[in-house]
Amino acid sequence: MTVLILTCEEDVTADMVVVHLNATGVPVVRLDPADLTGGVALSGEYVHGTFRGHLSAAGRLVSIGGLRSVWVRRPGTPAARAAAPSAWLTEEASQALYGMLRGCDARWMNHPDAARRARHKPWQLRLAQRCGLPVPATLITTFPQAAREFAERYPDLVVKPVSGAHPQDPPRAVPTSRVAPDTDFSAVAYGPTLLQRRVAKRADIRLTAVGERMLAARKAGPDDADEVDVRFAAAGSPWRPTDVPPRVATAVQAYLRAAELAYGAFDFAEDADGTWWFLECNQSGQFGFIEVETGQPIARAIAEWLARPGPPPPQAHANGANTAVR
Repeated sequence: MTVLILTCEEDVTADMVVVHLNATGVPVVRLDPADLTGGVALSGEYVHGTFRGHLSAAGRLVSIGGLRSVWVRRPGTPAARAAAPSAWLTEEASQALYGMLRGCDARWMNHPDAARRARHKPWQLRLAQRCGLPVPATLITTFPQAAREFAERYPDLVVKPVSGAHPQDPPRAVPTSRVAPDTDFSAVAYGPTLLQRRVAKRADIRLTAVGERMLAARKAGPDDADEVDVRFAAAGSPWRPTDVPPRVATAVQAYLRAAELAYGAFDFAEDADGTWWFLECNQSGQFGFIEVETGQPIARAIAEWLARPGPPPPQAHANGANTAVR
């Protein structure tokens, strides 16, 4: 049975996983939905109570019924590179491709419906609380007065985007920043603003969860207390492997089950007492830089999960996803 990888052409992270799949002889088909209807073709037939579907990419034909797993890595917008792209064609291509794939019994990393829901940061914060992960005091508001009162209760704050990267092409990362003591919160009225109590951290933690396996890395914090976003920090101490506290491991597994995710990149801030404060979970987060610095076998863990023999029995869920964490 075949592993299907949906991602863009230049995806070094996916390349790392494909190497492991090839080494074990697991058939792999990799395609970018953006190449529909050019280099990628599809067909599905619903006759006499049965379905037969096929995908074609790079001269290879694969049966949708013969898929063991689907890895939704970094797929492009369906039909974006078609000869005559349009919003209508994108919707048609998306409905056709993902509609057919949703009907197969393959395991997903991650199911599109679960992944779409998991992107919402307010939802993440509430789920983390319910699963027992410590969450810094947070306010998301368009009320300036609510922001002022929150700043009075928590004078040391950071501000970050609710949605993540700015939607330009290519996307631009918006850094988490400290809030000055004399900040005027009037502009909060013009757009949802996320304010969060700053964790006086001694280290950043990246926990990569693949099914039931967890690989955590720790990066000691800089001396500059104003440096709050590790993505924009000056070069300092390297990422190093670290153990996952049992309580965190239990809570993360609960989070993955509730979110129906098979993969998640969790970011934590470790304070002086050793508490791991939940910041976010990226359902499609990068892991290559962690593997390069730490030597942790994340790509191999993903390949092993994708290569598990045979699809599981289909299980009904409200969002149409199969149980993810196996």
